[in-house]
Amino acid sequence: MRVALLIPAFNAAGTIARVIQDALRFLDREDIIVIDDGSRDETGTAAQAFGVTVLFHRTNKGKGAALRTGFESVTARNYDGAVLMDADGQHEARFLPHFLSQAARGRDGLIVGTRMDRVGKMPWIRQLTNRLTSAIVSALAGQRIPDSQSGYRFISSDVLRRLRLTTRRYETESEMLIQAGHMGYRIGALPISSVYEEQHSAIRPGRDTIRFVRLVLKTILFS
Repeated sequence: MRVALLIPAFNAAGTIARVIQDALRFLDREDIIVIDDGSRDETGTAAQAFGVTVLFHRTNKGKGAALRTGFESVTARNYDGAVLMDADGQHEARFLPHFLSQAARGRDGLIVGTRMDRVGKMPWIRQLTNRLTSAIVSALAGQRIPDSQSGYRFISSDVLRRLRLTTRRYETESEMLIQAGHMGYRIGALPISSVYEEQHSAIRPGRDTIRFVRLVLKTILFS
């Protein structure tokens, strides 16, 4: 099973090297794709130093747009699927073999890493919002998704080819789950933990909440 690792990155020069180094313990460099989403620092240069594929956006377009660029590369290269990992160091590479093992069984169109049984130092407000949004996305997708906001996930190329994503920022992660659920794909879960240290979240609570609400309303109105 050929699986790519997609790492959308924006101003992640301080963490991207460690993220790639850790991933290289489990994957070959030619299977790692970094999407530099218009960074103003040396994110892309730092990633290129490892010999991995780096795709560039000239301007910042949003995480969803970066993922869509990565998806195009995955399907063009005939991978069987992709694991998505954030560039800020919160996702531990040691879980990559678990994603690959579960994906190889062929039961799940998507596999979402769930942190809600191992919240650790996750801020309480994030725990609350994750549980609320996960309940909403689960209802819209027609199946239980314990942690819909987790960016650490596997998605098969079969699903990728059928997605018709319209969003460009953080709500894309919810949109792909809802669409996959509507298409009848099984969405699996994989227990993971996340590292919460000094990372600064790029999520803008006000704007990104509005975008999520728009997605929910659009899904309800046009389903």
